[in-house]
Amino acid sequence: MSSEKPYSFFQSVERSFDKAAIFTEWDAGILEQIKQCNSVYQMRFPVKIGDKVETIEAYRVQHSHHKTPCKGGIRFSMAVNQDEVMALAALMTYKCAIVNVPFGGGKGGIKIDPKKYSAYELEKITRRYTAELIKKNFIGPGTDVPAPDYGTGAREMAWILDTYVAMHPGEIDAAGCVTGKPVSQGGVRGRTEATGLGVFYGLREVCNMKAVMDKLGLTTGVEGKRVCVQGLGNVGYHSALFFQQAGAKIVGLAEYEGAIWSNDGLDIDAVVKHRKSSGSINDFEGATNFEKSEDALEMDCDILIPAALENVINGENASRIKAKIIGEGANGPLTPDADEILALKGAIVVPDMYLNAGGVTVSYFEWLKNLSHVRYGRMEKRFTENMNHHILGQIEELTNKKVSTAEREFIMHGADEVDLVRSGLEETMITATKEIMDIWHANPNIPDMRTAAYVCAINKVATSYAELGIFP
Repeated sequence: MSSEKPYSFFQSVERSFDKAAIFTEWDAGILEQIKQCNSVYQMRFPVKIGDKVETIEAYRVQHSHHKTPCKGGIRFSMAVNQDEVMALAALMTYKCAIVNVPFGGGKGGIKIDPKKYSAYELEKITRRYTAELIKKNFIGPGTDVPAPDYGTGAREMAWILDTYVAMHPGEIDAAGCVTGKPVSQGGVRGRTEATGLGVFYGLREVCNMKAVMDKLGLTTGVEGKRVCVQGLGNVGYHSALFFQQAGAKIVGLAEYEGAIWSNDGLDIDAVVKHRKSSGSINDFEGATNFEKSEDALEMDCDILIPAALENVINGENASRIKAKIIGEGANGPLTPDADEILALKGAIVVPDMYLNAGGVTVSYFEWLKNLSHVRYGRMEKRFTENMNHHILGQIEELTNKKVSTAEREFIMHGADEVDLVRSGLEETMITATKEIMDIWHANPNIPDMRTAAYVCAINKVATSYAELGIFP
């Protein structure tokens, strides 16, 4: 039995905040204001489902208004409750601050099991939820901008947009009221894989730090690293895919129905294809099955990416985790006690509050696109290609050497929207990783990377308040 104190999710976030606050010099009142949720909207509304009327429980939390609009996803899950939504909204505030995205933190949730409803019924629930948000001014391109989260996607965001537009005729920036939309509805290319790609960029940057890798007894770089991923949803799948493409070896994959392992490596797309045909990742050719999904977390690997549920690594199993680097793809997969145990073991936990910020970073790019009303790359793509063609022609003429076809295509290519989005995300994650590491290494008393990330976030949010003149 674990002796771990049963912290709620929000209490865990507060505990991590307090742990970091002692390494800052801000007044206690400022710290208390940053820590608390500014606005909590709990709602109940009726929806006709079949022949019956169901009362739906839902939430929207705005954690901080130091920057506006607030920003954060909407999840559909039976696990949704006020504490969870408050915790996720708080993490959004800190996440946006760390990656220099000018939003306050927000989060929403509807307590339903989306698998139990038809598409038509889900649309009715989503549209009614949106109408409730509009009534209380909890949605708008300059107020509060939702996005997809667990159990939702581009379809639900399109319903939200359509409902908002119908109730705000003539609002020219209405498309910016929600992100994660289909591209045809004002979405941005690259949003689907953004969170998983951000996880990859962040961990790659950590792996490229020689001093950090030497301390862990690992080689520098991603190539050859043994990676285990828990969760094959959008974040887990894309994290695994980008690691695989970079030369890492995916040795373990875990889902709710089971887990598989292979020291020779697993092909992520082949596993996904097998799961679609059989209904399970188990019994994949050449792999070993685990009796329990969580057993995969304890296998020997270099990088462990929990990208599914909260609190999967806790005081009970943290001592058995063998990975040297744990990258939090999910929100809150480690408890505070697990953090302390892994720090004593010398492992590095790369925290969720910045590592999975790829989604909100690219959502920011989408929001900017909606406000500017022009697709990224439209103005400069052809000009860049023409200029590169001219420069290449001059070089070939002066050197009397022809560039290969592959090199010619690469040099002449003008950036498409997805190229610019990924480039912006890469820059964001590299900068954030270095900033957090600098804070951590500058103060030997900071115990772990999560605390350093909180210090970074607290300083940025508090500075915003101070510059507004709210605090002395």
